[in-house]
Amino acid sequence: MSDIILRTIGLGKRFGGLQATSNLSLDIMRNETHALIGPNGAGKTTLINQLHGTFFPDEGSVIFDGAEITRDPVHLRALRGLARSFQISQVVPDFTVQQNVALAVQARQGHSYRFWRSAANDERLQAPVREALDLVDLRGQAHTQAARLSHGERRQLEIAIALAMKPSLLLLDEPMAGMGRNESLRLVRLLAELKGKYTIVMVEHDMDAVFSLADRVSVLVQGRLIATGTPAAIRADAAVQAAYLGHQH
Repeated sequence: MSDIILRTIGLGKRFGGLQATSNLSLDIMRNETHALIGPNGAGKTTLINQLHGTFFPDEGSVIFDGAEITRDPVHLRALRGLARSFQISQVVPDFTVQQNVALAVQARQGHSYRFWRSAANDERLQAPVREALDLVDLRGQAHTQAARLSHGERRQLEIAIALAMKPSLLLLDEPMAGMGRNESLRLVRLLAELKGKYTIVMVEHDMDAVFSLADRVSVLVQGRLIATGTPAAIRADAAVQAAYLGHQH
């Protein structure tokens, strides 16, 4: 965690009369896992959307790996190495797990979608597919139709699709949402395996997951950043307790 890979400077975004993010400046260090927490409506997903390029800020700048990307569209950010899971990584239900990941590999390699008779035997394609599936422990499900996966396995596949793009930064928006306890624990173990190998920015409401995974935590309230620090520092912060953590059960 020796250098800054992503920096926002004074980000502001309004939706009519709602100020969704306000003068938001944040540094993300390379290879850290950084969690964004806060009550509903705090602006967390709005911030992720501005980092991803889903929409542009009204004020401020986004700097990624030394380049300003504030007005870059989603596909250019992806080419620079910024990937988003669970929303941009749309699973094709009728395709197998392997085929879904192969689509991402083909997109990254920049060649046309050569469907499956030739692609299935192309080692340049299949080697990175196997690597991505190994990272998320889905190698055994390679030939399973995506529609037949459990909710948790689908999330694992979505991470594999994002990782197949060889990102230097991975945005995760509520990865534990809708999961049962066992599936959540499995995904926490997976993310723990990725920790330190990728820069991860995650929005998450599961505080057990946040405090077990994050190197640093940033707290947003009403579109403003009120604190950034280690999990221990955030737990002990009186302003954070008053604004958010004191209401968590």
